[in-house]
Amino acid sequence: MTTEQGGRKTPAFSGYRPQVKFDFTEMQKSGQQTFIDKEIVYPGDKVKAKIKILSPDYFEDSLKAGMNFEIRDGSNVIGTGQIKHVINGKLEIARS
Repeated sequence: MTTEQGGRKTPAFSGYRPQVKFDFTEMQKSGQQTFIDKEIVYPGDKVKAKIKILSPDYFEDSLKAGMNFEIRDGSNVIGTGQIKHVINGKLEIARS
């Protein structure tokens, strides 16, 4: 998000660890972001990132491609995203 939309006022660097929040829960957990093809992301930039959830057991059998999420810094929403792929199979919703 841009600064005017409530996003960060300063750039984020690959390795940044904001909170990740999904619609299905009020809980938010830390997620380390590794930006793809960039080291620095400025407010308002769109970027692809690999996000490593630091408490993965909480989201076991809960995530799938296409889900939207918020990136938060404390209670402030500073960005949004959409899951393209779930790499950790324990986190992916079981298919019936």
